[in-house]
Amino acid sequence: MTAALMVPLLIVAGVAISLHTQEIQHEWADQQRAACRALPFPMAEYAAGWGGVVAGVAAVGVCLLLARRLSGQYGLRLGETWPGLLAGTTVWFSVLAIPMELIQLYVVYSAAASGINLGDGC
Repeated sequence: MTAALMVPLLIVAGVAISLHTQEIQHEWADQQRAACRALPFPMAEYAAGWGGVVAGVAAVGVCLLLARRLSGQYGLRLGETWPGLLAGTTVWFSVLAIPMELIQLYVVYSAAASGINLGDGC
């Protein structure tokens, strides 16, 4: 049952962590504009980008392991128990969220390479 409840939590955590990269990016850009100079790229943004992808893939992995255990040990399919049904239905949200998390990871690496425009005040 714990594994089945981990699937939706991992999905939500993956999306939240991945979207946190945008907040880190905006804070970094604001700090550069305030200092009127280029600052080093924050490593926390790499961690958040990879953390979102890892959590999404982990949700799918946990669901697959749960399905394997239910069928091997108990002879049940994933949808025949309520924890399995919960994990099986919510894992599809992770399948939809993983491409978004990969796009966020791409944005992290492209932002690190490009920098920002400091504006006219500097």
